[in-house]
Amino acid sequence: MTFDEYVQNIDEKWKVAFLKTWETIETHLPQGFEIGISHGMPGFEVPLEQYPKGYHVDNEPLPFIGIAAQKRHLAVYHMGMYREPEIYDWFTEEYPKHMTTKLNMGKSCIRFTNPKKIPYELLAELAEKMTVDKWIELYESRPAGPKA
Repeated sequence: MTFDEYVQNIDEKWKVAFLKTWETIETHLPQGFEIGISHGMPGFEVPLEQYPKGYHVDNEPLPFIGIAAQKRHLAVYHMGMYREPEIYDWFTEEYPKHMTTKLNMGKSCIRFTNPKKIPYELLAELAEKMTVDKWIELYESRPAGPKA
């Protein structure tokens, strides 16, 4: 599946929000990440040329951020938050400053259930927080998951 094929199949309710979220993250992401499809969703990853070991599960490029338009929500998967408790904490503290809705989030997945209520400025800041080199270093050095 290509990015364009993915977008063609997005429910109209989510298409504008998906594209704006995509553009926001793509514009603010540090250089070095590439667009790819991982686990059935488009996202940004570390190319094998930069990190030949790849993702330990399938030796594909190391995923970093994935964006998925689901039936009931738009999901942003930020693997850096899963590995870096400081970024996770920063995001959860900043979210109420940008939104009046309750944060709907797992360890790395932020879910937005209203396509008209997405904190694009906050997502831009989040995208800027980690370089490719920092993500590789973190991926190799820390156990997975935010602090307990």
